[in-house]
Amino acid sequence: MKNRILTYILLALTFLTSCSDTKSEVLPGETTGDLKEGFTFLPETPDADQPLTITFKASPTSDLYGYVGDVYLHTGVVREGVWMYVPAEWNENIEKCKFSKSQAEANVWTITLSPSVREWFGSETTPVEQLGIIIRSADGSKKGLDKDQFISVTDTKYHGFIPGEVKEKSLPGGVQEGINLDADNQSVTFVLYDKATDGSHKDYAYVVGDFNDWTLANDESSQMYRDEAAGCWWMTVSGLDPVEEYRFQYYVGTSSDGAMRLADPYTEKILDPDNDKYIAASTYPVDERQYPDKGIGLVSTFRLQQQEYGWNNTNFKIKDVDNLMIYEMLLRDFTESGDLNGALQKLDYLQTLGINAIELMPVQEFDGNNSWGYNPCFFFALDKAYGTKDMYKRFIDECHSRGIAVLFDVVYNHATGNMPNVRLYWNEAKGCPASNNPWFNETAPHPFSVFYDFNHESELTRRFVKRNLKFLLDEYKIDGFRFDLTKGFTNKTSNENTSGNYDGSRVAILKDYYQAVKEANPNAVMICEHLAGIEEESELSQIGIKLWRNMNNAYCQSAMGWSDGSSFTGLTTLHTTMKEGGWVGYMESHDEERCAYKQTRWGNGLLQTDLTVRMQQLEANAAFFFTVSGPKMIWQFGELGYDVSRDANQQGEVISGEDHKTDPKPVLWSYQDIPERDELYTTYSRLLALRKTYPEVFSQNAFKEWRVSDNDWNDGRYIRLETVDGKQLIVVGNFTDQPVDMQHVFPVTGEWYNFCNEGMPENITATHLEVPAHSFGLYTNFSIQ
Repeated sequence: MKNRILTYILLALTFLTSCSDTKSEVLPGETTGDLKEGFTFLPETPDADQPLTITFKASPTSDLYGYVGDVYLHTGVVREGVWMYVPAEWNENIEKCKFSKSQAEANVWTITLSPSVREWFGSETTPVEQLGIIIRSADGSKKGLDKDQFISVTDTKYHGFIPGEVKEKSLPGGVQEGINLDADNQSVTFVLYDKATDGSHKDYAYVVGDFNDWTLANDESSQMYRDEAAGCWWMTVSGLDPVEEYRFQYYVGTSSDGAMRLADPYTEKILDPDNDKYIAASTYPVDERQYPDKGIGLVSTFRLQQQEYGWNNTNFKIKDVDNLMIYEMLLRDFTESGDLNGALQKLDYLQTLGINAIELMPVQEFDGNNSWGYNPCFFFALDKAYGTKDMYKRFIDECHSRGIAVLFDVVYNHATGNMPNVRLYWNEAKGCPASNNPWFNETAPHPFSVFYDFNHESELTRRFVKRNLKFLLDEYKIDGFRFDLTKGFTNKTSNENTSGNYDGSRVAILKDYYQAVKEANPNAVMICEHLAGIEEESELSQIGIKLWRNMNNAYCQSAMGWSDGSSFTGLTTLHTTMKEGGWVGYMESHDEERCAYKQTRWGNGLLQTDLTVRMQQLEANAAFFFTVSGPKMIWQFGELGYDVSRDANQQGEVISGEDHKTDPKPVLWSYQDIPERDELYTTYSRLLALRKTYPEVFSQNAFKEWRVSDNDWNDGRYIRLETVDGKQLIVVGNFTDQPVDMQHVFPVTGEWYNFCNEGMPENITATHLEVPAHSFGLYTNFSIQ
């Protein structure tokens, strides 16, 4: 039966939750025939061992007002912050949860939980003291009330634990927040930070786990000490088996709000009763993710003696951060298995392609198993949906063996309601972090927020992030990070028009994180999805931070054969205040639409109907992409002309009015067997090999001529590169549907090597060149065979 974390229910149902002033209240029962709008219940003081009747009357503002379909109750016994004994999944319609529609009055529905509340839920000996209530339409798309509702219940048969008085004691020396392991003394010290911005804290804190048989007691077996000066609760457990993996939770709360179970925010492994059961045994062995019988909600783990991975590559370094050729990878959609096992089998393919870095879309523990990963909840644990800890390390090790760096896409702008630091200080009435939460803002000050917004002005938040960065670099030997949505690392109020304005505080925060990265690994790279103004990005680039550079619109336009908005000039830092190599340019990313898909929908002439022509146009795109200086990024399968829409479902269908952007996409390795697509892959590979062999040719200093604006469309596009020692490289491109006679292509006549003719030398007798429709040419005055 599916447990639901109380603070995440609204997120799971609405995906994006905003803070409002609507208060979730326990409403009195209605005893007259004139029903109030909203939901009511009888008896007014519900008893766990008596039946309970719930009535809902939709107001004119309710989504269910005027609704003629069936209405269902989504409910659970709320215990220690978790919805338990939930009878049905959100979209599962069972007769037991179906409301009866009133025949006497419109927009009124009633349901009775009988023969008693306890028996209806089947909760047995679990105390029933609160019920969570959501009233929904049959398809789950409409809710009777915006916020989750709660009913207090009297339970005279079973009672919860009664906490004892707080015991004060100073923290032991040398410990920090989280799980402090001492293998030599076979002990662990748990430290839970709990001090709100107004100085308040929970009334009590305990630890339950395998080491105390999950038993709450007012003694040193489970009760945590309080160190008010440190703002922490702590407890040491001794006599542990160094090789056993232990499972545990915190039990914290107040006399007014009750108790909740929390996992440790620093745990390196989470056990999830709702989602772990769906992970294939080949991805994560079942016996390594056994959920404890007495656990409630997400459970944290530890082992005193860490299992060491035998690294084959301990000194891998990125050779040239300004020449990174990055492959953005979503493990879920990269292979049929959707995990690290599958990705490992494709490393030869990527090595042959010629990339020198892989950027894994977020792999830190996220809600559910099926995700892009931008819904993180635990930052020190890597998600089991992709593999074990050793599998992550093996993947990174194997990449390093092939000269490929590994970057983690990390999400520090926000976290979901499953993160303990969100749950610890939560405003139930408003459905958002409490105003005194020391890590999170009550509401995001910027317009791009999802889930709950980290407050990066808080020293606690910065300490958490910097500790996490060092941990990931040290533990997994990764080579750097791509930071998601760094424009949101601010408490300065903005809107879409002003969010990119210069923000000195935001710049200082990012510089602080960059320094932490460099202190942990001087060779690591930090890339920001910033997309702010040039002044801010330029300042960040000067100290070595890389910034994402979105060129999707221009390359989509050229791919489709349309000149408007197709200028490539924004790809280079030439003639800007940006440091050379400061931008990581990309034609496509997970957020942007595929060039090849747009060709099939809106391509000009043959570009919509002819696969050969489409792939040739994409080859021309690649020639005018990889020959420009600075780091570049490929979104997975761009090298095969992947033409399934970003907005498609798992079957590859785009359905009007339905949002499938983050859905799994078809895995089409069969594209390798299509000659036209394989030719595109070959062009990518050869361009990357050329760049790798002659990096000096592709520096900004080598740029001599650059004619790639909208105005250069009809006469052909042109790049000429020349190094100080005389190496020259020329790229010509015709993105139109007619041949173009391009003038003044070659600075001198004579022998030039033709990239498109296997690098064979050709005797050029004229400086002009006829370029066929939908094609490119690349020539060098040095041998490239």
